[in-house]
Amino acid sequence: MTHPVDVHVGKRVRHRRWLVGMTQQQLAEKVGIKFQQIQKYETGANRISASRLWDIADALDVPVSFFFEGLDETEKQPAGKASIPADLMGDKEALDLIRSYYAIPENQRRRLFELARVLSDVA
Repeated sequence: MTHPVDVHVGKRVRHRRWLVGMTQQQLAEKVGIKFQQIQKYETGANRISASRLWDIADALDVPVSFFFEGLDETEKQPAGKASIPADLMGDKEALDLIRSYYAIPENQRRRLFELARVLSDVA
């Protein structure tokens, strides 16, 4: 049976790997393991040891604490705000949107961000 913390950490590994555009095979090679092991980590089926998590964090260029972010957050939203899925960063469509957003030149990206904020306040 999987532990909720292992599932959360695995989702964060997958999230970061997708964000940087890395395949399971590429991450496995950087860490020195088989890609099947990365699959098991990402589903929470296998627990990641501290030293392996350190290596994964180094390969994905994030601090180890990144994998634990959001672990204690509740899913409550303020009244009148749209509900955000608990695993937003596990959603491939959301990650593709983020990648596309950061591919936009910075000055245009800021303008798009402001537009999105205005539209979300109106809705």
